[in-house]
Amino acid sequence: MTTKELVLVGHGMVGQRFLEALAERAGRAGRTERAGGTAGWRVTVLAEETRPAYDRVRLTSWFSGTSAEELALCPEGFLAEHGIGLRLGEPATEVDRAARKVTTASGLRVPYDALVLATGSYAFVPPVPGHDAPGTHVYRTLEDLEAIRADAAGARMGAVIGGGLLGLEAAGALRAMGLETHVVEFAPRLMALQVDEGGGAVLRRKIEELGVVVHTGTGAGRIDTGDDGRVRGLTLSDGTGLAADLVVFSAGVRPRDELARACGLAVGERGGIVVDERCRTSDPAVLAVGECARAADGRVYGLVAPGYAMAEAAARELTGGTGSFTGADTSTRLKLLGVDVASFGDAHGTTEGALDVLYSSSREGVYKKLVIGADGALLGGVLVGDTEAYGTLRPLAVSGTPLTTPPEQLVLPAAASAPAGPVALPDEAVVCSCHHVTKGEVRAAVRDRGCASVPEVKKCTRAGTGCGSCVPTLKTVVSEELAAGGVAAARGLCEHFGLTRAELYEIVRVKGITGFSRLVDEHGSGEGCEVCKPVVASILASLGNGHILDGEQAALQDTNDHFLANLQRNGSYSVVPRVPGGEISPEGLIVIGEIARDFRLYTKITGGQRIDLFGARVDDLPVIWKRLVDAGFESGHAYGKALRTVKSCVGETWCRYGVQDSVGLAIELELRYRGLRAPHKLKSAVSGCARECAEARSKDFGVIATSAGWNLYVGGNGGTTPRHADLLATDLDRETLIRTIDRFLMFYIRTADRLERTAPWLERLEGGLDHLRAVVMADALGICADLDELMARHIETYEDEWAATLADPDRLRRFASFANAPGTPDPTVRFVPERDQIRPAPPHPAGPALPPVVAGAALEVRTR
Repeated sequence: MTTKELVLVGHGMVGQRFLEALAERAGRAGRTERAGGTAGWRVTVLAEETRPAYDRVRLTSWFSGTSAEELALCPEGFLAEHGIGLRLGEPATEVDRAARKVTTASGLRVPYDALVLATGSYAFVPPVPGHDAPGTHVYRTLEDLEAIRADAAGARMGAVIGGGLLGLEAAGALRAMGLETHVVEFAPRLMALQVDEGGGAVLRRKIEELGVVVHTGTGAGRIDTGDDGRVRGLTLSDGTGLAADLVVFSAGVRPRDELARACGLAVGERGGIVVDERCRTSDPAVLAVGECARAADGRVYGLVAPGYAMAEAAARELTGGTGSFTGADTSTRLKLLGVDVASFGDAHGTTEGALDVLYSSSREGVYKKLVIGADGALLGGVLVGDTEAYGTLRPLAVSGTPLTTPPEQLVLPAAASAPAGPVALPDEAVVCSCHHVTKGEVRAAVRDRGCASVPEVKKCTRAGTGCGSCVPTLKTVVSEELAAGGVAAARGLCEHFGLTRAELYEIVRVKGITGFSRLVDEHGSGEGCEVCKPVVASILASLGNGHILDGEQAALQDTNDHFLANLQRNGSYSVVPRVPGGEISPEGLIVIGEIARDFRLYTKITGGQRIDLFGARVDDLPVIWKRLVDAGFESGHAYGKALRTVKSCVGETWCRYGVQDSVGLAIELELRYRGLRAPHKLKSAVSGCARECAEARSKDFGVIATSAGWNLYVGGNGGTTPRHADLLATDLDRETLIRTIDRFLMFYIRTADRLERTAPWLERLEGGLDHLRAVVMADALGICADLDELMARHIETYEDEWAATLADPDRLRRFASFANAPGTPDPTVRFVPERDQIRPAPPHPAGPALPPVVAGAALEVRTR
């Protein structure tokens, strides 16, 4: 068989997907040869960037520590395995269609039998005066981000021109680097293409509450520069002046179609290489895919999912397959500056006769709108602040079938009405929009191809391997299909462990395993992932296997545990010292106040009777904690899946209704269980009488005083589905109460699933409350001695994590804001506090008034 020459221009996300699709088709046909090429093609890739393809969807995560290697999309060995030649930093400059050759910037001439253009798009920069001055940037590549971070180090205020998806991501990045941040959007609302007026108002309000200043209905008039030519300000088209010293343009993109124009290929009036449904240009030997192409429906798609679909269509065309690209789902689900936003289908309700179903709560910062067709089908929707139902709603909208559930139930909060699950989806509903995988294909992978887990379905169908937003729905569909076939769903923790968390806990405990490597070598496979590593870290910590920042354990921790502090939205950290029972001395209050003043931290009294301090930098954390530890404070474990607080009322000491010493018991319990690592965080409370001022029945374990002793409640919490605790035992004496709580906690830690709070654990527990009572009070399983010993070990081995960290120079080395400047902070770097210590309520956002439905919490159905 003669091998033909295929040239791919561009190695971005869509270019890489094209190569994978070509390799997959070759693999199915048995036509991949290392030397001879792929599917009968010898492939050469000409890439402008100096890095192979990487994930631009997750580009912003680079600012929070995700490395370029973690963003990489081209698997190691993939190119060599399939005989693909990749030339990085070798952009194509000319296409000679008559000779069928591509010329590169270095003068190399590469022949082709088929040419695929995947040149993507470029950031549009409005031609305003000063648009190219030093200090101006675009937000497209890793090199752009490196340049932005370098300039941000010496900047105080940044402005982003454009309030769309990338614009808000850029604003989040500037804010996280400590800059006062402004967003300028020409449209009357943020994300005008995705959200409607009501959703835009809620989005703006939430973003402004985070300290970002939003300007809508105006654009950039000019970039003002100083004597050195660098950016010193920005004048808006309405005359408003901003003292910006860094400007990021995110005003949209334009197709990279210059190669096509120069060689005479047909190009759309507003740009984009014209292609047919098989992605062929006006020259049959040249194809175009992704953001550079104007599809057969006349649209230039700026999202990755349509680009992937075009890449697959082009691969089919070049390997003799069938199939076409006639359009794609443009749904999006994102988290922008910590705000969840989703848009799908006919979000703006342009369909004739459509109805709107609205739910909005300005108090909660939630806005939901569904667009319902005249036939009862879901056409589209907008979700701001709560996008949990996106995984179900988007496939329903794509399917076009009438709803079987009242639409009102689909927008109401979970506490008011449970939404319809994936069982309501028809087989033709697209579960994974990135790779266009339907529910029927997922079911077939389980039923006909023997897939018995989500990882196997991912490998078989590619569902869930794109943006990942469909994974929760995917899990449910797989579980339901397995159950329908009489097969128990895989209970394993993840693809690296076929065992549950409870089983791993027992293995670690019985065999005395003290590290992840041994556990995965003996009882798992691979190198672990973001699911199993933190779980194993928690198990090791709950069994007292050393400090969490020592040795191998340090690499297993979540972001918060990594720095012994809670990461906040703006990239700073919170400091939460333990205040057992809420009891604190005047001297302790003074120390906390002085620290908050000296480090300009925002302080807040919490519902758990502690004082939170917000806005600390990483390199400040050891200094702050040294002062707190010296004053007698210790870690409050607000960052860990561990005991948080034991809240209390003042009890019989002060209250005329109190019948027991609730403060004394709360302090004793908090000091007993401090640092106890668990599958999820734990909260408790002690009330001194039946009036229940400490709200003990809303906690994981709560105690209420009676005239004869103490009543113990378990399994309540304030998670996503708040639940009152159940009464486990009544009128217990102090010793029996504490012993029962010990056993309850250790039994929960021993048997709960990953990230399972006590409420769902108790509901799942076979036999429920009666079984729990039999285990921890009657020793029905004969394990109470083990449970008592485990708690005794915890109490004996407890050490304050922050005090231990301060005493170890090796542990302290991780607390640096910049890896290349671990010592004294650079005096030129200015960190801007998020807010003043005491701040007024945020003003109502400027611009159009909110629709009446946004003023309170309401549900509304309206016609057009």
